[in-house]
Amino acid sequence: MTPGSGLQAGLKNRHLSMIAIGGVIGAGLFVGSKAGIATAGPGILLSYALVGTLVVLVMRMLGEMSAANPTSGSFSAHADRALGRWAGFSIGWLYWFFWVVVLAVEATAGAQILEGWIPDIPQWGWALIVMIVLTATNLVSVGSYGEFEFWFAGIKVVAIGAFIVVGLLAVFGVLPGVDAEKASFSNLTSHGGFLPHGPGAILTGVLLVVFSFMGSEIATLAAGESEDPQRAVTKSTNSIIWRIGVFYLGSILVVVSLLPWDDKSIAKDGSYVAALDSLGIAHAGEIMNFIVLTSVLSCLNSGMYTASRMAFSLGERGDAPKAFARVNSRGVPMTAILASVVFGFVAVFFNYLSPDKIFLFLVNSSGAVALFVWLVICFSQLRMRKILQREAPEKLVVKMWLYPYLTWATALMIVGVLVYMLFDTEHDGRETVLLSLMVAAVVLAIAFVKQKLTPSRPAPAAEAPADKVSVG
Repeated sequence: MTPGSGLQAGLKNRHLSMIAIGGVIGAGLFVGSKAGIATAGPGILLSYALVGTLVVLVMRMLGEMSAANPTSGSFSAHADRALGRWAGFSIGWLYWFFWVVVLAVEATAGAQILEGWIPDIPQWGWALIVMIVLTATNLVSVGSYGEFEFWFAGIKVVAIGAFIVVGLLAVFGVLPGVDAEKASFSNLTSHGGFLPHGPGAILTGVLLVVFSFMGSEIATLAAGESEDPQRAVTKSTNSIIWRIGVFYLGSILVVVSLLPWDDKSIAKDGSYVAALDSLGIAHAGEIMNFIVLTSVLSCLNSGMYTASRMAFSLGERGDAPKAFARVNSRGVPMTAILASVVFGFVAVFFNYLSPDKIFLFLVNSSGAVALFVWLVICFSQLRMRKILQREAPEKLVVKMWLYPYLTWATALMIVGVLVYMLFDTEHDGRETVLLSLMVAAVVLAIAFVKQKLTPSRPAPAAEAPADKVSVG
């Protein structure tokens, strides 16, 4: 580990592998895909492919920087070194804000499912129980986080893999004992065509699915607490293409092939439940609720970990209270975890007290942070490549393709999505971007004021000499 850092290499290779795989499968894939299908029809596959391509390119850039210098601050630490302290401070705190709001969203989603199973405990009680249990898990050790995430992600991976296999067997008409009358690849074109609402619906679909990809970058933060950080980052970066191809495009292809995109059951029950129901699988809704609950718990678990490690990194760099950078005897940043969870509890409270005002503001004002993070990664990589080529070219074990042209093209794509959102009033795109920009402007203002008041500080861990790789 980095000198002075108390974080311990408690994550095993199997933990990192499953965190990397599970990180791209969010609850949003199961819950939010029905809105995308209703908007773009089978053409939603192109929306997922576009966003998936964007994520692959961004992850390649992040992989280049993180393989050269694995750190618990990931892209925030890279931005700090490549663009300046203001950039690392701003994107770090925005990312922290995003995940602590996600804690409240996911805790509420999990509580709704659990209350449906055991109504004797109120929804707020379930949210409290879920938050307390996963907080305890994260406080025990990084290894316990890794173990929980290994099994949560494992259930997601097995479930979605089984769904794809069973669905394809049904589409090809070789699934024994099942009469799937509607299942056919002809569903992709026979109900108003592949793009029933026109090509413009593809971009609208992008807005609806882009946020379900957030979490792909978690493996690069977790790498700082692994046995072999460079190997972990390289492996997760190189496997991102097949992970997105299989889990996102594969499963959505199965859904829109098993059922016509305009089948009423998709809007009523959700895309995956409707698809399972069409095969006559008993208790399809409960099966999917269990899988969604697992995804929610996985997202909560990773959200606590991610927010706390970003807070730890900010504390280490002097951009957060010093207490955030302290660890206990087990190498756990206890204060950073508790501070993140407390904000999450406050957000949960607002979700019950004022769901249509305060909580809605929190959700919308953090909504575009994913795109801001990706944009910062692009500009950081443009500068960091030059720094690495000059100071430590041997560290470039992962390289962005067609640098710098593909990096610039990716940045332009992200800006294009943000601009398109500004014209989207039907799905709250404009409000999300404007509120997120407002929060970003406040954080940027604080960053510049802080930089002016404290112009100098000790060199961050990311600036270690070329012969020493900082890992966290």
